[in-house]
Amino acid sequence: MAWRELLSRNIKELRFLFCQTSPASAHTREFVYKNYKDLKTLNPKLPILIRECRGVEPQLWARYDMGVERCVRLDGLTEADINKKLEELAKAAGALKP
Repeated sequence: MAWRELLSRNIKELRFLFCQTSPASAHTREFVYKNYKDLKTLNPKLPILIRECRGVEPQLWARYDMGVERCVRLDGLTEADINKKLEELAKAAGALKP
């Protein structure tokens, strides 16, 4: 997973949104719990924001250069699927560059 080390080169900010208690957010909560430390260790200057709000649909937001943002809905996705979506967001930055 070498792409994880390159997150801060391609992404300016990551935001995880999820509910603290809903079953729909369970996999997202588990992903954040298991992977936050690794992501932050590999990308110490990358802001990784955790936003918890009751009843919100689980989402992952990536902010790129020039204020461009992309959102991925995480409802019903497993931890492996969430990891794959994060990788896609990281690699999508190449398509945004001129």
